Amino acid sequence: MLAWQDGRLVGFLGTYAFGGATVELAGMVDPAARRRGVGTALLGAGLQLCGGAALFVVPRSSPAGAAFARSYGGGLSHSEHALVLVGPPAPGPADPGLALRDARPDDVPAVSTLLAAGFGGEQDAPQVLRRLADTRVAVFDSRVVAALRVERDGDTGGVYGFVVEPVLQGRGIGRDVLRRVCRQLAADGAARVALEVATNNEHALSLYTSLGFHPVATEDYYALPAAPC
Repeated sequence: MLAWQDGRLVGFLGTYAFGGATVELAGMVDPAARRRGVGTALLGAGLQLCGGAALFVVPRSSPAGAAFARSYGGGLSHSEHALVLVGPPAPGPADPGLALRDARPDDVPAVSTLLAAGFGGEQDAPQVLRRLADTRVAVFDSRVVAALRVERDGDTGGVYGFVVEPVLQGRGIGRDVLRRVCRQLAADGAARVALEVATNNEHALSLYTSLGFHPVATEDYYALPAAPC
């Protein structure tokens, strides 16, 4: 949604679901138009559109954005590093026993279990099924051992919800899978690959940087209460 004043665009707010149950909100107001209620109006409209609570994404580099989120009743939920890979990933071996393929409807129970183990919370089948078209799974010994969603936005590939079965982590499966995905995206024309990782997940951060990803920003996610009807 856009905010205009005197025929000039002064702010915007985007809503993003990323296949999950909680909507994320992110936007910006022209510095020259701040303290005029533009941000408050946009955020209020965004929450009404969501129909419930949402996460407001604020760059760590914006103290004003954090103050605005808190003034709206927001509390810090979690923080993530945004990373980007430009060019090919660091080389390495591929396990011949590991296969990467598009997810199928019969993979939904396994993917749901992996997501619940990796990210917590209930991952019901309908929710997983809705984003199945973008989901890929890694299969080892006839068993789904990893899953991730892969999306394209122009010349940028995005990796979301990447999870490896906990008992198999540390065996190179995650590195192998992500290397294959990055190479495939590059072959399909993507100039870069982007992903996000929780700031407290040092293991995953080490994995991504070892493949050539580098941090470009840190974002704080503020949980906002639902707007009154």
